[in-house]
Parts: sequence; structure tokens; C-alpha cells
Amino acid sequence: MYNCRMPTQEEIYKNEGDKYEALIAREDHQGNILKALREITPLEGRIVLDLGAGTGRLAGLLAQYVTRIHAFDISDEMLRVCREKFLASGLINWQVDLADHRKLPVADQSADLVVSGWSVSYLAVWNPNTWREELGNWMNEMKRVLKPGGFIVLFESLGTGNNAPIRLDHLRDFYPWLEEMEFQNKWIRTDYKFESLAEAEELSRFFFGDELGNKVVQNNWIILPECTGVWWLRI
Repeated sequence: MYNCRMPTQEEIYKNEGDKYEALIAREDHQGNILKALREITPLEGRIVLDLGAGTGRLAGLLAQYVTRIHAFDISDEMLRVCREKFLASGLINWQVDLADHRKLPVADQSADLVVSGWSVSYLAVWNPNTWREELGNWMNEMKRVLKPGGFIVLFESLGTGNNAPIRLDHLRDFYPWLEEMEFQNKWIRTDYKFESLAEAEELSRFFFGDELGNKVVQNNWIILPECTGVWWLRI
């Protein structure tokens, strides 16, 4: 029998870089991510680390403004696409490397800003029995690599396909942990804008699953609403 099982997000990160990039390239068509970052800290003159960089969603956005961007991920496939995008851009102020969030190959107090989009939460999601320890190790690493007064800025989902923010059940441990660590927060819209309804259905179904894919079709969503939380902390 033909197997039409949808790939898991872990499988997508390992094997589907180009299609994932096709989706992510449609996100935040109003440019609210950059606006949010600039409201938190200046970008010019900054040395920036992007953790869980994927195909370079944040790194590519920031590279044209910052002094240097160093992008990390644990997926060769994601970084392949990220590297290709940087090479095509003509920019030279970047570096792309494999690394775990909790053990970065950078010197102590060498960065001004750490950004991470939709990634640090996986330390909790993928480690249900040790999530608090894993997040604690990550926070210690942030304190090591950031200069005094440096910022951590995290982006995480508050609902794709929603016009108002909701807290997702699989992140039920992560949200309160951020509050416990005294991160400030706000939310923004990061809506996807697709070329057609067919593209919107295909790409949303590919990554988010059939429930959202069906919702896209039912609502004729060429613009797919998305709410995103922004959490930041000064070290």
C-alpha cells in the first residue's frame, strides 16, 4: 500500500531544506520581525549569534545591518540552504556552522546579541524528562558567550492560523520558564503571504499538517495569519 504519511518536523529539518525555505520565505510579509528587533536593541555594529538558524530566516534578515552574523544549527540540510543563500547574497560578514545551543564554538563574551527563532523551545519539547536542566544549560551558555549588557531575543509561536495569540499545549513548560527567567515579552503578527491558494495549501500542509492545510482551503487564505511571541532579556 502507498505510504502517504506526513513527515515529522524533525524529518523536515533533516531532509527538506528547499521546501522548508519556500515556506519560510513567505513568512512575515509585513516586516514585523525586524521592527521588533530594532525596538529592543540597535543592530548596527553588533556581533550576532543566530541559534537554530535553519535556512537563515533571521540570519539573512540581520546580515545586511550587523557587523557580523554567526549562524548555528544541528541540521546539515538546513545549513546547506542557509549557506547557499549567503553565498548568493554577496555579503561577506557571515559564518555558518553546526553546533548545539548548549555548546557553541565561540569565545567567552564575544557576542552583543543572540537571536533564535522557533528553536530554543525544542530543548523542552524534545527532552520532556530533563527539559529544565537542558534550558538551564542553555542559559548558562548564553551568559558565557554574551558581553555584559548583551541581549537574548527569542521568537516563538503563539499560533499559526490564528488572528489572536494562543499558548500552544506542546510549549506549556517553555512559556512559564521564560517568565521565571524574567524575560520581557510582547507579540507580533508574522503572517505568511503566498502567491496562490494552491501554494498556501501545499506549503502549510507540508509543515503544519492537514488540519491547518484544510483550514487554509476553507478560508481561502492566501494570507495565512500567524501570531508570534517575542521574548527578550538583557544579560
